[in-house]
Amino acid sequence: MATSTLDHIVHLTPPGTVHETSEQWRRLGFNVIDGGVHTGGLTANSLVIIEDHTYLELIAFTQPPEAYPPGSPSRRAREAHKWAKRAPGWIDYACLGNGAVEGSRRISDIINARWNGTAPLYHKEVSGGRTRADGVVLEWVISAPEREDGVLPFFCGDVTDRRLRVPTQQASNTRHPCGARGVAHIRIIASEADFALACDELSAALGALPFERATGKAQWHLSTLNGLRSPTLVLATPRPADQDEVQFVAGNLGPGIYEVGFWVGEGGEEGSVMSPFGKIVWVK
Repeated sequence: MATSTLDHIVHLTPPGTVHETSEQWRRLGFNVIDGGVHTGGLTANSLVIIEDHTYLELIAFTQPPEAYPPGSPSRRAREAHKWAKRAPGWIDYACLGNGAVEGSRRISDIINARWNGTAPLYHKEVSGGRTRADGVVLEWVISAPEREDGVLPFFCGDVTDRRLRVPTQQASNTRHPCGARGVAHIRIIASEADFALACDELSAALGALPFERATGKAQWHLSTLNGLRSPTLVLATPRPADQDEVQFVAGNLGPGIYEVGFWVGEGGEEGSVMSPFGKIVWVK
């Protein structure tokens, strides 16, 4: 099966800031809708649904670690969360999974069979979910990569109807004053030392070689469920003249998502802006 359909992109902010972040994104020209609290209560989110049927997950932990009693199950779960030590900003992205937990259709098995490494690229599937603000319970299956730096996508496969998780049927949800109509690109920055391995791992995860590979840059086509234009996944080393990119790799202590670009329609925003924690680029 195809493993290159973009589902959503994850943007992290400090604990307890989901509502504040929603207002920040509204000021940037995005229509933000309520999400809910994830199973276990550690994180909550709001959503920005795009016309191409992808979405941005504006996520935050509900509490800092010290809010939980030392040694308690909640404290251990909070400290062990894969995003517990991530700095705010663009931290991850997901492709669409198939909801299979067992059997030959599991995303992890499909990708690990492609990979010729000595260790698997993806963990076995785990169940997840969220309760919406209106009380509707959502269920899904997550296929997560071994590496947790946001270079490889995780996969989200719906058990309940995806339209409950991503309510695209209400057209107003996908209309944004900034003019955003689709994801244009996700740009991942990696050091020269990390580039080659990350490129090979991405090819296995996406099931395709890059359509362009040159020194310090590789690009893959992604698809969407309501494709207006195909997003591009870009893996690149920092441009030496761009100190922001150089500092990003140094400060991030490894590869990571540096920026996200959005296609904008006539009269849409131009240039770039900060979220304030992640870079946004407007693409005509």
